[in-house]
Amino acid sequence: MKKIPIAGWALAATLLLNSCAVNPVTGKRDVVLMSEEQEVAMGQQTDPAVIAQFGLYQDPELQRFMEQKGQEMAAISHRSNIKYSFKIVDSPVINAFAVPGGYVYFTRGIMAHFNNEAQFAGVLGHEIGHIAARHSVQQQAKSTLAQGGLILGSILSPTVAQAGQAASQGLGLLFLKFGRDDERESDMLGVEYSSKIGYDAAEMADFFLTLQRQQEKSGQEIPGFLSTHPNPGDRYETVTALAAEWKQKLNLTRAQVDRNSYLQLIDGLVYGEDPRQGFVENFVFYHPELKFKFPIPNGWNYMNSPQQFQMAPKDGGALMSLTLAQGDNLETAAQQVLQNYNLQPLESKSVTVNGLPAIAIVAQLKQQQQQQQQQQQQEIRVLMYLIKYNGNIYNLMGVTLASQFNNYAPQFSNTMQNFSVLTDQEKLNRQPERIRIETVQQTATLAQIFDRNQVPEARREELAILNGLQLSDRVEKGTMIKLLSK
Repeated sequence: MKKIPIAGWALAATLLLNSCAVNPVTGKRDVVLMSEEQEVAMGQQTDPAVIAQFGLYQDPELQRFMEQKGQEMAAISHRSNIKYSFKIVDSPVINAFAVPGGYVYFTRGIMAHFNNEAQFAGVLGHEIGHIAARHSVQQQAKSTLAQGGLILGSILSPTVAQAGQAASQGLGLLFLKFGRDDERESDMLGVEYSSKIGYDAAEMADFFLTLQRQQEKSGQEIPGFLSTHPNPGDRYETVTALAAEWKQKLNLTRAQVDRNSYLQLIDGLVYGEDPRQGFVENFVFYHPELKFKFPIPNGWNYMNSPQQFQMAPKDGGALMSLTLAQGDNLETAAQQVLQNYNLQPLESKSVTVNGLPAIAIVAQLKQQQQQQQQQQQQEIRVLMYLIKYNGNIYNLMGVTLASQFNNYAPQFSNTMQNFSVLTDQEKLNRQPERIRIETVQQTATLAQIFDRNQVPEARREELAILNGLQLSDRVEKGTMIKLLSK
């Protein structure tokens, strides 16, 4: 081993010290690689990407509630000096997340599953806790130190993911997983912050049980909340005990729960997938608003957002996406897409897709000659169809390795060549389910109430979880509960 001069160690120590900052929560020094100004700037850059990805949920009253409670809680947090922003995004997934610099987002999916304001406040405090303790910044520093860069989330394998540089570095922070210690600390802060503005933080523990039941029912991990989190049972006990301590410390003899006011607030909330934004049925994607449809390869995963629709096989060997292309005509749009993605066309021809004018292009990523020689094994190949319909130009793009292109090309072509006008009135008029708040007229079990309201047997457990109750639970007359309607 080579000996490192003392001066070298001194320089390294100085650089490390300069990368440390006092944690606002613990008062200890943490290794971070950005200043507070940089952190805030990153949040400002990330926010538009988040909104573009998910869209804002269109309910001014609910948005005002989120912002008001968020600002009230931020004011008593350990980092009240920065400017916070609180938004509800239009996603059915049960999730809440925060990005550096004071930006907190709840999905309408998680709003649907809260059963009182206290549960909402506990989770809000948890997310503010991540910002107050600078967890995202610390995770970014650890990833940078360990790997020389941020870990970006992707539904693709790392090999194919290199072709899609659209994901910004800031948006990649959403996919950084917090460690268990960070989550425990945020739970503690969630209890502290929600208690300090008057809520019963024990309700936060009950919500964790709802998340656990939802995970067990779906067989899928709930994003954010259960990933790398402590055992839900241990978490419940810990939060319950902490809530009792803060009640005593603050002398909260009448801690707020506010069930009815919260349920009235979410009456009419869109529940589950909103078909007006597009929906999948029997491996066909339908978009009632834009009036088109196309098939999805059987067995492929898919993800819909206001910005794009993505499809990928389970092995991650390819990706297909649908986006809107810019341009007044097909030729201009094609040139713009090729330029935006740094693609070199190999073949191009004008075609007709179910009566609609289109251009079909086979292309590859532009590379320097030296890079071509070094990365010949990793060459990216693209098939795309630009289709003009109803004033828009749609870009259907399939991406894979050149070595796999012939395997995936038939699936790419089948989807693209079967893009067509949607005329089925049942699909065009499909409406979303919405939460309907009803007041129980007669004391009964939840199962009996569902009987009276003709809730299908197959959906009773789902609605029991939505209400934070068991089917066998006795529900008193005058209690508000959630049902669904269209």
